[in-house]
Amino acid sequence: MGIKVKGIDQVKRNLDALINDVQGRKAIRAIKSALFIIAPEAARITPRDTSTLVNSQFNEVMLNGTRITGRIGYSANYALFVHQAPGKYLGKSEPRPVKKGEVPGSRGNMWDPYGEPQFLAKAVENTKAEVAAVIRKEISS
Repeated sequence: MGIKVKGIDQVKRNLDALINDVQGRKAIRAIKSALFIIAPEAARITPRDTSTLVNSQFNEVMLNGTRITGRIGYSANYALFVHQAPGKYLGKSEPRPVKKGEVPGSRGNMWDPYGEPQFLAKAVENTKAEVAAVIRKEISS
C-alpha cells in the first residue's frame, strides 16, 4: 500500500532556486567587494584639476543572464581623453595653462605626482592580488 505525496516537484524547484540564489548573492557580493578595492585606488591616481573627474566616478554591477559584470567608470564627458592621454609631462614641473585673470601656477602642474595616465588600468593592475583574495574569500564563505 503506497502513500501519495503531493508537492515534491515544487519543493525541488524551490530548493534549486534557493541554492542558485545563494550562489548568485555570493558572486554579486564578490564582484562588489572587488569594485570597492579597485575604485579607491583608481581615485587615488586619477588626475585632478577641479576634481570634477574624480568626483564623477561610479561603479555598478550588472546581471545579464548568467553573466555578472562589475564596472567602474567616470561620467565626466572628458574622462576617456584623460585616461588615454600620453602623459608626456609626467614627472615634470610643467604648470597647467590658466585662464585669463588666474594666477600662473594656481592650477598646479600637469600630471602632478598623484595623477597618472591609464589610471583605471593601473588601478586594476595594482590591486590584482587583493581582488583575487577577496573574491576567493567571498565565494568560499
